Amino acid sequence: MKRLSILIPTYNGISTTLVRSLQQQAAKLATDYEIIVADDGSTDPATIAVNRAVNELPSCRYIERKENAGRAAIRNFLATQAQYEWLLFIDSDMVVCNDNFLQRYAETDGADVVDGGVVIGNVMPGNLRSMYEKAAEHEHTVDQRQRHPYHDFHTANFMIRRELMLAHPFDQRFRHYGYEDVLLGKELAAHQIAILHIDNPLSFEVFETNADFVSKTEEGLRTLCQFRHELQGYSRLLDAPIVRKESLLQSFVCLFHRIVGPWERRRLTGPHPSLLIFKAYKLGYYLTYLKTNNKPS
Repeated sequence: MKRLSILIPTYNGISTTLVRSLQQQAAKLATDYEIIVADDGSTDPATIAVNRAVNELPSCRYIERKENAGRAAIRNFLATQAQYEWLLFIDSDMVVCNDNFLQRYAETDGADVVDGGVVIGNVMPGNLRSMYEKAAEHEHTVDQRQRHPYHDFHTANFMIRRELMLAHPFDQRFRHYGYEDVLLGKELAAHQIAILHIDNPLSFEVFETNADFVSKTEEGLRTLCQFRHELQGYSRLLDAPIVRKESLLQSFVCLFHRIVGPWERRRLTGPHPSLLIFKAYKLGYYLTYLKTNNKPS
């Protein structure tokens, strides 16, 4: 049975409930384990104080970092802190939703990278993030993920050999939200490192406000624009014909976004968001940002 280092990056989020659930399961395994939470320079003292309780749990450690290094760097840091040969990365906002979660990973055989997947625990009426994730859930079943193992690789819940992670770390240019996992999937594909997708999900149940999600989406679109050449072929937006080739239609979309975008944003951040408007807003925002910041990445 695999010896596991369970690694949880966090930023201004409480991780104690997740860690307790994992520790209770890990204690029942006939193998060595550790759980490490790394705080990436959180700014909320109350959250940090609550998370310090992780240090009181058996085989658990909470590392406080004063500087925010970014989403890629904090995961690479966690890999260097781990002592066991298998690393299980889990996002801090995940919820353990089955009693055999760790057992399934510990007994998995035949691959150096294993992606367990995510399910959406609930839909909050009027919450854009929960609506968006639930609408896309059918695209991320284990069968769908296995059809496109590298394109559908996400880092909210995956296991990898430590030596492999150290040899192929996350690209630390990705300091802001979005796409560091996509580029890692592309890196694994380039080196023909197989990814096994299994049905061993965690549940996503806590969603940010509409305003926070729209801001995060905008940040992700700026990241996508910055790394658009590296991410070509790994993003549906980048692969869309209207994005691939400059045209009058692009100019029309940008003009439409400048005029209607503020109204779309107000609708999306209000109590009655629309997924159709969200899709249009993302396209308009990306193309407008691209034309305004059209510099080589």
